[in-house]
Amino acid sequence: MLTRMKSAVATFMGGMMAGSAANTGDHLGASDLPLRYPYTRPDFLGLSPDEIECSADHIARPILILKETERLPWATGYAEVINAGKSHLNEDQACCEVMAIMRRPSVGGTPNKTPTDLRRSSLPNGEGLGLRKNSDTEQGLSFHYWALFDGHAGSGAAVVASKLLQHHIIEHLQDVLEILRNPDQLAPIVQGEEPTNHHLTPTSHRGINRAASLRGAAGAPGSPSQPPPSRFFTEKKVQHESLVMGAIENAFKEMDAQIEKDKAVFNVSGGCTALCVLFLLGKLYVGNAGDSRAIVIRAAEVIPMSTEFTPESERQRLQFLAYMQPRLLGGEFTHLEFPRRVQRKEVGKRMLYRDFTMSGWAYKTIEDDDLKFPLIYGEGKKARVLATIGVTRGLGDHELKVHDSNIYIKPFLSCCPEVKVYPLTQYEHGTDDVLVMGTDGLWDVLSNQEVADAVTCFLANCDPDDQHRYTMAAQDLVMRARGVLKDRGWRIANDRLGSGDDISVFIIPLMYGNRQV
Repeated sequence: MLTRMKSAVATFMGGMMAGSAANTGDHLGASDLPLRYPYTRPDFLGLSPDEIECSADHIARPILILKETERLPWATGYAEVINAGKSHLNEDQACCEVMAIMRRPSVGGTPNKTPTDLRRSSLPNGEGLGLRKNSDTEQGLSFHYWALFDGHAGSGAAVVASKLLQHHIIEHLQDVLEILRNPDQLAPIVQGEEPTNHHLTPTSHRGINRAASLRGAAGAPGSPSQPPPSRFFTEKKVQHESLVMGAIENAFKEMDAQIEKDKAVFNVSGGCTALCVLFLLGKLYVGNAGDSRAIVIRAAEVIPMSTEFTPESERQRLQFLAYMQPRLLGGEFTHLEFPRRVQRKEVGKRMLYRDFTMSGWAYKTIEDDDLKFPLIYGEGKKARVLATIGVTRGLGDHELKVHDSNIYIKPFLSCCPEVKVYPLTQYEHGTDDVLVMGTDGLWDVLSNQEVADAVTCFLANCDPDDQHRYTMAAQDLVMRARGVLKDRGWRIANDRLGSGDDISVFIIPLMYGNRQV
C-alpha cells in the first residue's frame, strides 16, 4: 500500500521531463478515440501552428501575449507561458467572448438561431451580434465572459470546457431571460406566474381569507376574524442576482456531465479547474471550482473574488463524505487526519487527530484502523486527496483512480463552483482599477498583495490612453511569476523559486464596465 501511495504522489507532483508519455496525460487510455476538439492555444491569440509549436519550448518558456488588443473586449490584457517540463503540453486554456442570450422560439414558431450561432462575431468584442452595445435588446441580453481552465493529467477536459461552458451558461440564463429583463420585479416562484413584488402571492391571500372566514364561523357571533401569523404564508424573495448565480452553478454541473458522456466516444483526457467571470446587467459574477484565483484591485485595495478549493480547505467536507460512505475508501484509507503517518508501534498510545466535526485537534488512542493511509495527506501544495490529486473541485476526472487500485476519486471531487458577485456599476473606477484572473501557477509564488502592488505600479507608469497597457501589465505579471532561468532553475525576486507551472493571466479594466450602463 505504501509503495502505491508513493508512486501516485510522485506521478501527480510532476517534475518529469517533457515528452514522457506517463506524464503528458493526453495519451492515457483513449488513444484509439478521436479528439473532441484538437489541442490549440486560445483563439484570440491568433497563433499559427508554427507559433503554437514554438510556444511549447519548456527551456525558453516564451511569454505569449495578444497581438491585437481589439480582439478582446474592454482592452482586456492577457498573457501566458508554458510549464518548465511538468507536462508535454500547456494544460491551461482560456476563453473570452461577448455572448448573446436570446429568447427561445415559441412553440410552432420559426426557430431562432442557436446560442452557438449567435455566440459571437468574427471579433470577440460582440460586433455583428445585432445587439446595441452592451445593453439589452427587444430579443435578448448580452454579457461579457472571461474564463480560465487549468488541466491536469492532460489538456483534454480544459480544451472542451473552454469551448462549451459558456453555452451551458446561456442555456440556463435563457430560462430566466424575461425575469432578468424586468429589474423592478421579483422572480415568480412557479414559472408561468406573473412576477410579484409582494410578500404574499394571490394564492396565499386566498388561503388567509379562507382561514379567517372559517375562524369567524367557528367563533362567537360578531367576533373579528384574526388571520394566522403571516409567517406561515410568506415566500422567499428571490433576487435576479441569485438567478444568475444559479445559472452558473447548474452550467458547471452540466459541463461536468457532458465531459463524462463525451469520454465514451472521444479522447477527453484528465480534468480541469474552472474560473469564469460574467459581466451582466452591471454586475460581475465570479464562478470558481478549483485553485485558480480572481481579485479586484480598486484604488490599490485588494478585494478577493474567489476561494481556492484544496484538500486542506475542504477537509471537513471530504472527511464527512468518507465517514458517511466508508465504502468509497476501499478499506485502504481512514477518514481521520493525523499530524503524520501512524506507525504500528504507536497502537495503544495517544496521538493528536482531527475528525470532520473538529476545527481544532484532540488526542485519541490509536487503533489498528488508524494505520490505514489517511484520506488527506500532505501539507500546503503537497496535500493530496487519496494520495492522488491536489484539488477538490473542478470538471472531469471521472475515470481517475488511486494508483494500482479500483478506488475512484471522483466522488470526492465536486464540480460545483462558488459564485461571488461584485456590483461593478455601484462604484466609480479609475484606469488602474482592474480584475486579475490567474491560474495557480501565478498564485503559487505571488500573494494577492504582491500581484496588486505589481499591477498598480506598472499601470501607474503607463500612458492612460494606451490600449496595450493591460496586455503589457499581464505580460509583466507572468514574467514576475515565471522569473528568469538561473543555475538550471527559474528564480524570481529575492532569489525565490519561480513558478514551474503553466501560468495564464487576464487583466480586465473595470472602468469599461461603468460605461456599459
